Amino acid sequence: MVAHIERLEPVIDWLACPVCARQGCWHRLTADGTSLVCPHRHTIDVARQGYATMTAGPAGVNADTAAMLDARTRVLSSGLLDPVDDLLARRLHGAQRILEVGAGTGFHLAAVLDRLGAPAQGLATDISPAAVRRAAVAHPRMSAVVADTWQQIPLRDGQVDAIMCIFAPRNRAEFARVLPDGGTLVVVTPMADHLMQLRDLTGMISVAPHKQSTLLASLSGSFEPVARDHIRRTVTLDPDLAADVVAMGPSAHHAAAAHLDDSVDVTVALEVTTLHRTTSHGAGRLHTGQEVEG
Repeated sequence: MVAHIERLEPVIDWLACPVCARQGCWHRLTADGTSLVCPHRHTIDVARQGYATMTAGPAGVNADTAAMLDARTRVLSSGLLDPVDDLLARRLHGAQRILEVGAGTGFHLAAVLDRLGAPAQGLATDISPAAVRRAAVAHPRMSAVVADTWQQIPLRDGQVDAIMCIFAPRNRAEFARVLPDGGTLVVVTPMADHLMQLRDLTGMISVAPHKQSTLLASLSGSFEPVARDHIRRTVTLDPDLAADVVAMGPSAHHAAAAHLDDSVDVTVALEVTTLHRTTSHGAGRLHTGQEVEG
């Protein structure tokens, strides 16, 4: 197998032809030189960084830019969201095939794979080619493809046993399709007071009200919540890191760069909801999980 396609080799068996998928068929892909091909000879080229583009068109206007990715790397490398990765690893204990949608550079998935150890394998998807280029080389047990969560996820049915969705779009039907009965979905969402001090200072996009009830409603019928954990801590951000927090997310598409003269204490307030793919045996029981404070 040609060297750069080796980055995808561990997950090729998970993947489905995106062209056939638009017609409701989920044909397996195989490696052919530097490409992936399906039985109908649709061909997907693999970039030299080892990722494949499995979308119908160019990246959307809201895809992360290189500047956003640089800012996010600095923020995540600071340890700001390390408690999220610790909690994700606990909730995904035993998972061996993990998909992260809207994964960006794959930082969280790489951190979870480190915590879980072998044989856990990951696949990162994102709409941004710039992000996926980085994710493709972020971890030796992680592969990456360009894909749009709002459309079909380019996987065959039931191919992963866990999905991570961190501040990312949710597609109930596709999540249910690629997970088997009993598979695990972990969703991380901001609470109302998440980064509220920074929002007041910079005009960042606010958190939508009733986030949790909206989440559960959007997934009902296919998923049952089994645990809910809260992460709440106060951290001090220096002016540069505070500016990066603003620049790394969707506010970067709408607001001018933040310029702060002083450090700022901010609240990190996140909810981590663990759900199981429902089976014909009915609903599970929701457990109120831990409060992680700092």
